[in-house]
Parts: sequence; C-alpha cells; structure tokens
Amino acid sequence: MTTEAEPDGFESWLRGRVPERGLRSKGASVLQVLLTQPRRVSYSSAAEAAELAGVNVATVSRTAQTLGFSGWSDLQQELRARYLSSLSAPEVAAAQQTEGELGGASLRRDLDSLAVLNRRLDEQLLRTIAEAIAQSRRTVIVANGSYFSVGSALGHNVQLAGYEATVVHDDAELANAVSRIEPGDVLIAISFWRLYQSTVTAAEEAHDRGARVFALTDAASPALAAASEQIVLIPAEGVAFFPSLAPGLAVAQAIAAQLSTVDPERTRRSIEAAETQWSRFRLLHRRPRRD
Repeated sequence: MTTEAEPDGFESWLRGRVPERGLRSKGASVLQVLLTQPRRVSYSSAAEAAELAGVNVATVSRTAQTLGFSGWSDLQQELRARYLSSLSAPEVAAAQQTEGELGGASLRRDLDSLAVLNRRLDEQLLRTIAEAIAQSRRTVIVANGSYFSVGSALGHNVQLAGYEATVVHDDAELANAVSRIEPGDVLIAISFWRLYQSTVTAAEEAHDRGARVFALTDAASPALAAASEQIVLIPAEGVAFFPSLAPGLAVAQAIAAQLSTVDPERTRRSIEAAETQWSRFRLLHRRPRRD
C-alpha cells in the first residue's frame, strides 16, 4: 500500500509514539489512516478522520492522547507540519489550494495558530530557555530564510536585556561560530517547514561540545530532537507557500520577556546604557516641540 506522502522519518516518528503495549484494534485503525493518508487527515476534522478509520470520534481523540497529544487538534497540527515539510514550495501552494483573496485568510490563519500556541505552549519551557541564556557565556541563534527575522528579533532583545547573543544565518559564519562554542553556551536553532542541514549540523556539534541546545520548530526531525535539550513546537502553516512568521515571533518575544525577569537590575542597566547611546548617535527621530 502506498501513502500520499513519505516525509523523511514520518512513519518511524509516528510509530515511535505508540506505547509498548500497542494500540487496540480501533486505535490501530486510526493509526493506519494516519500513516496511509497523511494529507487527507491533516486537513480533516476528528469526525472525518473517524469516518475514514471506521470508528467513532471518541476513539480518534483517545488514540491521539495515547500517542502523546492533548487531542485530535494537536495531533493534526503536527501531522500537517510534517506532511508539509515533505513538499516543495509549488507543492505546498497546490496542497493549500491557494485561490482568491488570501490577505484576510492569512490574518485569520495567524490568529488561529496563535490561539493553538497559547493553548499548548508550556511556560516552563520559556523559563528554562531564558534561564539558560542568562547563565551562559553567550548564546548563538541559528536562523535561515524568512525565519532570520525571528532569530534577529530574539537576538536583538537578548542583547538589549544585557546578555551576549549572536544571530547567524550564513553557513560559513555558522561554522566559525560553532567552532567557538564552549560547554555551558547556548545554541537556539530556529527552523520551520523544511529543516536546513546546516542548522541540524550546528545543533549536533553544539551538543557534542557541551552546549545547551534548544529548538524552535514546527516539527522536529529525529536528528534535531536528539541534539536538543528542549523543543518548542510552534505552528507555522500559512495559507500560501509562505510559512507563517507570527507564532515564531510571538515565542521569540515571550522568551525575551521572560529573560527580562531573571535579573531585572541587569536588564535595567543594559536598557539605560542602550538608551544613552541611542541619544548620542541620534538614532531616534524627535518631533519638534510645539509651544
């Protein structure tokens, strides 16, 4: 039997979530549908998935929970992310059936994704990452493509909070940065849709060098997961072939906000020093005063 898509490691990832005791017959039917029709079920409701598997909706929800998700919507979101990561940009556009006015649809998709992120994000992850940054000698942030904007925002605010951070998106620069990583440093890998090999390699090398590695992604590959201490799963699906930036930026801002609470006095001094230099360099436009 052939599947609609064969994402790298997709079947092993999904089967790896099955508990040792296995699944009951109806749960196994749901699993079979997930494995053989990933595209269809990744856009289906729980009721539609149940119909495909020949079970009821409650069985679909229980199977999702048995596989380690809070429910069907969380399972569906990661399934869709892994399915989309197997496609090229034109294939993504075709899968999304991008027609008509997409501006408003894009805004609504971002709002939906932010709502999902708000429900599923464990705030302890934010605290763990913020404290790791605060305790490290320096933080290396790896981000490529359009998601460089997420890394740039995070790096800028980490520096503003008073901590050393470098944002890297050039492979040669990344190799040089990784060569300087020491035990206790932090590497944050930011990659969505299709992972860059250089990002995975950087995470693996940093881990081997004793750094603390964290990943912000929509569907972690086994290699990235193995190298990372913690993974923050972030929805990133857009309405066209452009992945969404909004949820990733929201998490970057949340990490920076949490970081500012670790040592408030240090952050206050850093912001005051930056403000002084902004004035000295006359960076900010000032409106003329009106009498």
